[in-house]
Amino acid sequence: MKYYFSSESVTSGHPDKICDLIADTILDEALRQDPDSHMAVEATIKDDLILVFGEAGTTAQLDYEGIAKKVLKDIGYEEEYHVITKVDKQSAEINAAVSQEEISAGDQGIMFGYACNETPNCMPYALNCAHQLAARLEQVRRQNPVLKPDGKTQVTVEYEDGKLKRIDAIVVSAQHVESISQEELHKLIREQVIDPVVDPAMVDEDTKYLINPSGSFVVGGSWGDSGTTGRKIVVDSYGGASPIGGGCFSSKDPTKVDRSGAYYARYVCRNLVAHGLCEKCTLELAYAIGRPEPISVYINTYGTSSLSEEELMEIINRNFDFSVGNMIRELDLCKPIYTKTTNYGHFGKDDLPWEQIKDLK
Repeated sequence: MKYYFSSESVTSGHPDKICDLIADTILDEALRQDPDSHMAVEATIKDDLILVFGEAGTTAQLDYEGIAKKVLKDIGYEEEYHVITKVDKQSAEINAAVSQEEISAGDQGIMFGYACNETPNCMPYALNCAHQLAARLEQVRRQNPVLKPDGKTQVTVEYEDGKLKRIDAIVVSAQHVESISQEELHKLIREQVIDPVVDPAMVDEDTKYLINPSGSFVVGGSWGDSGTTGRKIVVDSYGGASPIGGGCFSSKDPTKVDRSGAYYARYVCRNLVAHGLCEKCTLELAYAIGRPEPISVYINTYGTSSLSEEELMEIINRNFDFSVGNMIRELDLCKPIYTKTTNYGHFGKDDLPWEQIKDLK
């Protein structure tokens, strides 16, 4: 049986990613000053207006306006922006639920981890390739003034009998200056973005290359669309290859299990696949606010393991501890590491703690 599967990625200049980076930069600065910060400060952007809003429980002194403007400048946007800030203290009820003798979940919710053996970093091939293309597009853009910060990529792969076979289509949409022709742009993207990234063995004469399929893409960023923190959670996670919990990652400190639970679930899944215990797996966790332990843990290996899922759960329970306090301690999540996660996926980057391989008993 033959089927096709697609995943997308976006560059740092995409309006949603601008807001994710503002949120994670604020979080990192809070954790740098106060490792016990409880943060959920997000952003929305449209044209030249930025709204920074949310809840903060921290002793850190934060220049929200300055951080937001610096993020835009560092991405490459040169316009003047106006910032409105509405940040209150964290709810006393939420703070009481979290700050018990044993650290407890800051909210209820479900979160998923996933890993597969399609790539060396145990990520789905289509998403991994889309992230690499988006990262390369950004790299080329920063060296070539005809390209501008906003951009998106998408990769469609073909499977046959459940096995990855080839790349069927590559889509790249790149913001650009008005003076470049579409022919010049297509040549630039193909030669400097696509060809250096894509494995020649995965493409053939039938692979489709769609570069700026809508034509001109001069107006981008917040001037072409609005943006909000947390709207790219499929891009951030597994590109649609696995369920997602629904809660975003960016802006949240590690007491928010939407983030720490999702990271720890990935940690478990990557270790199971890396140790050859299955070819792919999804792990679901569920938490209740004010409780330190998950209320449920579920594993699905899609029939790719020689072990039963009950046997795998025994291995998981021997080697992993899903209590909120342990997840934070084991992965060292109170450090200011979160801007590393904002762009090109929260998973699959070898330097992140939840991507490390541990010895299993």
